[in-house]
Parts: sequence; C-alpha cells; structure tokens
Amino acid sequence: MVTAVSSTSFHAITPRPWLAVWSLGYREWIRFIRQPNRVIGAIGQPVLFWVFFSEGLGPTFRLPDDAGASVSFGEYFFPGALALILLFTAIFTTISIIEDRREGFLQSVLVAPMPRWAMVLGKLLGGSVIAMAQGLIFLMLGLTLGLKITLLSWLTVALFSAIIAVGLTALGFVIAWRMNSVQGFHAIMTLFLFPLWLLSGAFFPAPEGWLGWIMRCNPLTYAVAGLRRIIYSSEIEKYAAVTQNLPSMAACWTVTLTFVALGAGASWIIAGRRTVGDML
Repeated sequence: MVTAVSSTSFHAITPRPWLAVWSLGYREWIRFIRQPNRVIGAIGQPVLFWVFFSEGLGPTFRLPDDAGASVSFGEYFFPGALALILLFTAIFTTISIIEDRREGFLQSVLVAPMPRWAMVLGKLLGGSVIAMAQGLIFLMLGLTLGLKITLLSWLTVALFSAIIAVGLTALGFVIAWRMNSVQGFHAIMTLFLFPLWLLSGAFFPAPEGWLGWIMRCNPLTYAVAGLRRIIYSSEIEKYAAVTQNLPSMAACWTVTLTFVALGAGASWIIAGRRTVGDML
C-alpha cells in the first residue's frame, strides 16, 4: 500500500543547502569566540612577532639604496604579519574537521540530505570570516605606524584579505580531511606553514638565485605583495620603496584568485570522494 505524503511533509524534508552553509559557518564562529585562548593565540603570536622582530631587526634593516625612501622594518614587516594572522587563523580553524569526525558530528553532516558542496562551503566561509575579522583588527595597529590608509584602501584590504582567507582555509581543509589526529595536523602544519610564510616575501625581499625562484612559485608571495601594495597605496614615497621588484597588482589578483579556485575545487572533490564508512 502506498502512503500519500502531504506537500507540507515533503517541503519539510526538502534539502536547503544555503541554510546548511549558514548553519555550519555560524557554528564555526560560535565555537571560536567561545574559546578565548584560541582568539588570543591566533592574533597574539603574530603581534609579538611583529613587535619583537621590528625592534630587534629594525636597526639592521635596509632596503636597496635606490628605493627612494626610508622605511623601517616595522613598516615593511606589517603586511607580512597581517598575512601571518590570516594564514594561522584560516589553517587552524580547519582543526574542527578532525574534532567533528572524532565526535561523530561530521558523519551526521555527511548523511544529511544536502549536497557535499554545502558542507564544504560552510566550513570554508566559517574559517574565512574568523581569519578576516582578526586580520582587520590587526590592521588597526597600522595606525600606530602613522599609515595613511584611506577608506578605499580599507575596503580593498578587507576584500583581498577575505579572498586570501578562503584560499588558505581551503588548503587547511584539504590537509585536515585526510588527518586522523590533531597532533599529526599540528606537526604537518608546523613543518609546512612556516616555510610557506617565510618564503612569501613577508619577512625579507626576494633575493636573486634559486631562493628567489622558489619565492616566486609560492602563491602566498602574491598574497603578501598584494596586501603590501594596497596598504601603502596612499603613501607615494613609501609605496615605491616597499613595492620594489614585487609582482604587479594584476598578477597578485590573478594568482590569488586561481589559488582560491584550485583550493575550493580540491576541497569539494576530496570531500565528495570519501564515504561515510571511511570517516569512522
């Protein structure tokens, strides 16, 4: 005997992917702000790096003689510290994937009547918003350097930071999806993240030779270069000095957007291939 299903009941079980995206993203945000130690750690370490390195290496830092302006190491390092906050926060928010798997929440999400892309997008947006929020808070410290950041620069930095955060969160998603322990994730991230950041031009300009070629192949190099160009776009003399030999803004947008597209695509593919049984 066939039982009729009312239109109300059918509507109740119809998947609503965008609601799932919002719910998963909001869950990431709530989990983050309810753990003050994560908030302090994510923004505290880059701030300490910026302060200590600026004071310690400032007296010996010199841009090329033809740079055309005097720029302190604190000013040069500032966009790199901002990139470090985006990197650490975006990557380490994906630890929640490992925690959700161990708690059984991820298995429940995977068997829910919604497409896999909704789960992936919710995770990516949740981690990206957290990273961007902390990055913009750190950006306010630039006022202590006397930076003349216009409203247009603020909006452009916010947009570019959001794009960077999505790409980095996607990178963390791809790595965390295959990990079974938080300890293993930390070990790989420590081995992988610091070289990725150090070879991005955040800490020192790209030299000549093989190291310079490695830095040019690093997608984070273009993210840092883009942030540096945007932040100092209103400082005419300093802009020419800090952006010397950097990729063009068009190249920064192109590489960063490509990195985001590849990362998001890889996240969707890897999440779609693994079955619920593999997650147990």
